[in-house]
Amino acid sequence: MKKIVTRFGEVEYDPENLLHFPAGLIGLPNLRHFIVMPNKKEGPLFWIQSVDDPDIAFVLTDPTNFFLDYLVEPDPSERQSLHMEEGDEYFALSVVTVPPDQKITLNLAAPILFAPKSNRAIQVILQGSTYSSRTPLPK
Repeated sequence: MKKIVTRFGEVEYDPENLLHFPAGLIGLPNLRHFIVMPNKKEGPLFWIQSVDDPDIAFVLTDPTNFFLDYLVEPDPSERQSLHMEEGDEYFALSVVTVPPDQKITLNLAAPILFAPKSNRAIQVILQGSTYSSRTPLPK
């Protein structure tokens, strides 16, 4: 087990269980290893905490909790990056932004594709999509 000091205090983690982003996140290519952390409050949100930079953490959610028709399927190159085989499970997740005015938005234009079997994830930009990087939650 290893430890890092984060905004959440000292966090202990098993390096074997890290979530791996082989290309980092968009705009943050050096952040490749994350700890998945549940939110203290029950609900659809959870955190990913960077191990590469303990000052960086993101709130994620499954956008289908809010947008029932949201569907993103990995293309063949994305499936390869995720080390997915035919029929493997995957999830499309969104980064959540909570600004000071509490008007929460989801980044539906650049979802994170996560393959649990390989524990790998990639962030992709949806080309030709009408989704926004700041999609407000439905009312």
